[in-house]
Amino acid sequence: MKLARSSRRWVLGPLLAAFILTPAKIWPLLGVALALAALMAFFHRDPERAPPEEGMVSPADGLVVEATDEDVAIFMSHLNVHVNRSPLEGRVAKIEHSGGGHRPAFLRSSSKNERNLIVLDTPDGELRLRQITGFFVRRIVCYVRPGDLVERGERIGMIRFGSRVEFSIPDGYALRVAVGDRVRAGETIVAVKKR
Repeated sequence: MKLARSSRRWVLGPLLAAFILTPAKIWPLLGVALALAALMAFFHRDPERAPPEEGMVSPADGLVVEATDEDVAIFMSHLNVHVNRSPLEGRVAKIEHSGGGHRPAFLRSSSKNERNLIVLDTPDGELRLRQITGFFVRRIVCYVRPGDLVERGERIGMIRFGSRVEFSIPDGYALRVAVGDRVRAGETIVAVKKR
């Protein structure tokens, strides 16, 4: 299983604790350390994804909690893959990190949480994507920098332990998801070009 970038220490820490506890034969703590290592590996997994031929792909795994012709919001629970992907190809025009609160990510008010704005210049116009932290750990990892060229479905970052991704729909695209839909980053089509 492939782990997300800069995630090995999250798995190796509990494994090291288990290694240290083995000679001491403290079985309950050893079990906890091994279970924690397994949970960390599950959370930080980064499966390969293959985008469909056409359309704007979801930047995140999770549940669509808001969907309009202009914006979509996806809540990622602790069970979802937390690696984010670019919905369209383009050039990273701007990245802007902002501090904020730490409300649960499934709430609309979480839009005021700590967040990272990625602005993409795409062939179809500007796309604004916000990575928003949740209640726990609250760490955004951004893989891209201003000036980088990204492909549709390419990994652009991750958010640890419960989070939300909000993104804009460029003009000329028709929404293909609704509130309550489950989506997969890099694979689910969220919008298509209008004919």
